Amino acid sequence: MLSSTLIIIAITCAISFLAFNQTSMREALILWPPAISRDNDWYRLVSYGLIHADFQHLFFNMLTLYFFGRAVEPFYDQRLGELGFVLFYVLGLILSILPSYLKNRGNSEYRSLGASGAVSAVLFAFILRDPWSSIYLYMAIKIPAIVFAVLYTAYSIYMDRRGKDNVNHSAHLWGAAYGVVFTVLIDPKVLSAFFLQLSHPRF
Repeated sequence: MLSSTLIIIAITCAISFLAFNQTSMREALILWPPAISRDNDWYRLVSYGLIHADFQHLFFNMLTLYFFGRAVEPFYDQRLGELGFVLFYVLGLILSILPSYLKNRGNSEYRSLGASGAVSAVLFAFILRDPWSSIYLYMAIKIPAIVFAVLYTAYSIYMDRRGKDNVNHSAHLWGAAYGVVFTVLIDPKVLSAFFLQLSHPRF
């Protein structure tokens, strides 16, 4: 039986590949605020995460989800049922993009796409549960997960305030925050275990 992580990856890749060559499909799924506030297309708060700007965008999101999603999936399924991880991921899509939608509700020029917010939630949930595990930055530089989390957060805050690229850094930040908060809410023992692990570094 395929894991939920692999099913999410397969669906996201299939829809993203189709949308690469079908502008109408891309426009129907992308997060465009007026379509929600005016036309009640609330599904876009999820569907935007099924399409990506290009192959590189899709590849890095799905590669990250592949490695870290499989690691945390059993945690959510054991506590929330067999679709627990799916629930966690879908809520990650919604809650990571909601601040951007509310901020740009009247902005007809604003668009957002990609699963990065939900993937950030998965990544930070993993780091919360195993802060001294190794993460490979750019698939080459080995650093402790907790150090990566600090660097990632600082970089995302800086770039969000700078606002000079087309990346939704706000979604990354809100996704990461959601991943931590949701995980602690469903199992508060995770937080004490996190601090206990922090006090015993391993490299």
